[in-house]
Amino acid sequence: MDTSRIACLFSTSGHSGVDRLAQHLLPAMARRGYRVDLLKVRRHGPHLAAVAAETPGLEVVELGSRHTYACIPAIVRYLRRRRPLVMLSDKDRVNRTALLARALSGVPTRLYLRSGTTLSVSLANRGAFQRRLQRWSFARLYRHAAGVLVPSQGAAADLAAYAGLDAAQIQVVPTPVVPAALLDTALPTPEHPWFHDPAAPLILGVGELSPRKDFMTLLRGFAQLRTQRCCRLMILGEGSEREALLAEATALGVADDVTLPGFVPKPYAEIAHADLFALSSRWEGMPLVLVEALALGTAVVATDCPSGPRELLADGDQGWLVPVGDAAALAAALAATLAAPQHADALREAARPYTIEAATTAYLTAMGLAPSAC
Repeated sequence: MDTSRIACLFSTSGHSGVDRLAQHLLPAMARRGYRVDLLKVRRHGPHLAAVAAETPGLEVVELGSRHTYACIPAIVRYLRRRRPLVMLSDKDRVNRTALLARALSGVPTRLYLRSGTTLSVSLANRGAFQRRLQRWSFARLYRHAAGVLVPSQGAAADLAAYAGLDAAQIQVVPTPVVPAALLDTALPTPEHPWFHDPAAPLILGVGELSPRKDFMTLLRGFAQLRTQRCCRLMILGEGSEREALLAEATALGVADDVTLPGFVPKPYAEIAHADLFALSSRWEGMPLVLVEALALGTAVVATDCPSGPRELLADGDQGWLVPVGDAAALAAALAATLAAPQHADALREAARPYTIEAATTAYLTAMGLAPSAC
């Protein structure tokens, strides 16, 4: 076995949480002296060719197909040729692919399968076939992996209870989200005029405009707050609910104080200069954008959704937690936080385990690897 080689099998949209994980984790592992191979499905993310060109030890291995399952023969050939000590994969379909390819290869590569969401809540929104397939997959197939990595204690407890997976096989590992410099670097104020108007505090939401993120509840909570004081709401992201959100803003009479500028790849400056960051999700595994808000010292309000916000906010000590889907409670929490925001230094400290280097050490340790291959 090649004891310094790590294979990473992902198949993503190109702009998901897994992409952000890969963009930070893979180069960081290569900088530690490991040879890191990204096994890439054609036309799928993560897109790391430019990063690989500048990072010794990081290589993108094209698998030759644009369908994940169709890549199995190429993965088998790769495992037999390069014999990595460890392979990391993420998301159930990709994890099943990794398990089958490893079995067919006959190579004793250790598999670590990642699940980034709260399984029971996520599957509740899927069809019956998908629910049965994934529950069976977690319960019956994942036991053949060396470990299952999840981003929060809540996701770990849910996975063990819902899928019946042995809790001893599950490890909670912080996601590498935060560049260390983000904790103490002053960022320029964005050009949008709402960042330059101290008379109207700006509330910011970030994420896909989808039912899961539940920006509709944030919008309704904001409309209630707007009857009490001058303020504005900006939501960064794209998705299927864009037109519905704009229509609801008009119906609520707050359209002039709401804007949806679209997707911003790294909205650090926007988060840093907002007066308050609001997370309204119905479920998460670990909300990375909430980690970023903490790292930037921005006051936060979050739904107490499964899973992650309660752990990040220390049971509410670092920010208000409100029930999922409760616009009135959200409005009250927004008002209270604008009146008395949390201390920025304490928020930054809560984000420290999610810095890239700290989380990379945690990932290597969870996979039975030394913090450095050198």
